[in-house]
Amino acid sequence: MLLVVVVIVALLAQTALKQYGLLPGKATAAKAGDVPRGLSVSPASNDPSTGAAPASAPMERARDLEREVQRDAQDLARRIDEQTK
Repeated sequence: MLLVVVVIVALLAQTALKQYGLLPGKATAAKAGDVPRGLSVSPASNDPSTGAAPASAPMERARDLEREVQRDAQDLARRIDEQTK
């Protein structure tokens, strides 16, 4: 009985791996020149106005997020204090 269960699990695993493209099979017959699924390549833009944001932008977003979290924590503490009175 255990052997039958192991064979069934192995067949299901093989089918799943073929569908995910981890094993060669009919479901993933790749042709020359095919781009793998999940990967996309886009051409680079020559327009300098659409370039990457300055390095300070991520830091500013992080600071804004930190302020918002602190504000929410203060509001929560205030509400807890009000309820315990």
